Amino acid sequence: MDTTDPITPRANLSTGPAGRPEHNRVIERRFYTGISVALFAMVLMGFWPSYFSLVFGEPVERPLIMHFHGAIFTGWMLLLLLQVVLVATGRVAAHRKVGKFGIAYGVIILLLGSAVTFIAPALHVQSGNWPLDQAAGFLILPLGDMILFAGFFGAAVIKRGHPEAHKRLMLVATITLAFAAVARMEIQSPLLFFLVWVSPLLVGMAFDLYRRKRIHGVYLVSFVVLSVAFMRTFLVESEAWLVIARPMLSPFL
Repeated sequence: MDTTDPITPRANLSTGPAGRPEHNRVIERRFYTGISVALFAMVLMGFWPSYFSLVFGEPVERPLIMHFHGAIFTGWMLLLLLQVVLVATGRVAAHRKVGKFGIAYGVIILLLGSAVTFIAPALHVQSGNWPLDQAAGFLILPLGDMILFAGFFGAAVIKRGHPEAHKRLMLVATITLAFAAVARMEIQSPLLFFLVWVSPLLVGMAFDLYRRKRIHGVYLVSFVVLSVAFMRTFLVESEAWLVIARPMLSPFL
């Protein structure tokens, strides 16, 4: 997970690449540290009532894979924060070394998340908590998360030699995973749900506009993609989706 940008030698602190003042680069690093912390807080807030508060309280009787998934996902958030902090403190070499591990970790997130996408709703059906159509309808939400994460994470890996694009792609990839946390906040308004979900992206766009007088292309494309992807929330109970989802889920029942 290589979110690095080249670090100006300490002997020349007045300017950075393309003549940008070094203090601007410091501000950007602090910004990305802050937005990563905020994103982590969003995830904790979303999952606290249904998972974290139970884990740290009374023992929770859930399948081992669900606890493993929760631990791996939390680890991803910590890894993102670590990588941003390493860049912010100038430890780019360490950041790049950790980044190699981060690529493998991202693949684990994708594989495990894809498995849980089908296992979790199937368990709800088997336990009698959900009817089949509810589970099949729900499938479109985590499945969409995994498709989005795969796309943005894959693009971030490809663009790891282009720091400005890479760090934005990594941020957006993590925002796609935060969808599940926001869903657990039980926000009734679809518009408010969407705005809370993409709020880190909107803040990033505003920061670009303020500091650079333009919004980076990665953010613009990401906003369009996430906006379109959010429309899947209106298809959860549609027969058009259920016709597809029922056969997809049946092998796990």
